[in-house]
Amino acid sequence: DKENLQRGTETVKEQVKTDLINLMLTEPGERVHLLGYGVGLKSMLFSHRIDLKNLNTNIDKQIKTYLPQIQLKDVQSNFAKKDHILYIKIVYKYNLDGDMDAIQLNFNKDNYAV
Repeated sequence: DKENLQRGTETVKEQVKTDLINLMLTEPGERVHLLGYGVGLKSMLFSHRIDLKNLNTNIDKQIKTYLPQIQLKDVQSNFAKKDHILYIKIVYKYNLDGDMDAIQLNFNKDNYAV
């Protein structure tokens, strides 16, 4: 929702979701002073080989390091090699109140869709 991006986030949960999406879209080395921040999906997508097990482990490590206010519950990832599309669903729990939430990300070489 473009309107919401211009307004910013209104709740802590919206901010956490925005932070999680940012973490997923950021390449390691892209953020000054946080060189390890970022999952690196873009570089994976453009490589010839995507290791989904390593991807899931990396997502878990990144969340534990940079988003301690949530706990990863499930990562479902699939790479459609023919179409060169990477699908990722992340299910997580807010540590403060135990509520569950999820995001779905779909990536291809030409553009990113969230």
